[in-house]
Amino acid sequence: MQKRCILCADPDPELRSNLGFLLAGENCVLEEAAGGATLLTQLRRSTDLVILPQQLPDMSGFDACTALRRQSAAPVLFLLEKADESARTLSFSVGGDDCLEKPVSCHELAVRVKALLRRYCVYGARPTGLERRLRCGGLEVDTAAGTVWQEGREVPLTELEYRIVLLLASYPNKIFSAENLYESIWEEPYFYSCKNTVMVHIRNIRQKVGSGAICTVWGKGYRMGPSKPDIPLSAGRLTAPPLLRKIKAENTAKRR
Repeated sequence: MQKRCILCADPDPELRSNLGFLLAGENCVLEEAAGGATLLTQLRRSTDLVILPQQLPDMSGFDACTALRRQSAAPVLFLLEKADESARTLSFSVGGDDCLEKPVSCHELAVRVKALLRRYCVYGARPTGLERRLRCGGLEVDTAAGTVWQEGREVPLTELEYRIVLLLASYPNKIFSAENLYESIWEEPYFYSCKNTVMVHIRNIRQKVGSGAICTVWGKGYRMGPSKPDIPLSAGRLTAPPLLRKIKAENTAKRR
């Protein structure tokens, strides 16, 4: 089995050591980066996860994430000095996928890392025998490769952005409320403050693919464009598309 590569730029040696110990049995390799420039140099196609502090010696973690997103769609986990609403929103705005406030529990950090890797494997890997392309809203979703294409070019989406596009494309005629999207993609209970998180990710996707790919149905939610009959969904978590359920089932069986 191929080892998962985690690139950690946090300067705390104790945190890196403890995290490396906790992930030693999870088929993971923890690589260290001393700064933003070093991190961008070490970033490879095989990088499966990046851990970023809020501030690096040579640049902010937010600037590093912005630059990283030009090269990679690997999940990014931020370790924030103060995880207030402003910092959390900014971390998602620049392409982050999750965040924790320092000081962090290494056990919780390890759990978050494994969750992001699991999601990345399920939604971003190249499973065999499941090749399928979804075409909707001017986009083409290659579910086997975990990529999104527009007019012949690959769109550099983050892991969460890819999952949002995949879910919307799997149900092209349905309207997703912010609650639908949050509970389906983040797999966590929805609170009112989560609406802003969803809006930030939708805005980031639109900046990459244009505003017409995902339509806002005012007072209801979002769906893939262009205009189609509105079919609203009830609140709550949406059942995953059959393709995603099959991928999840196969990965669960492998872990057993």
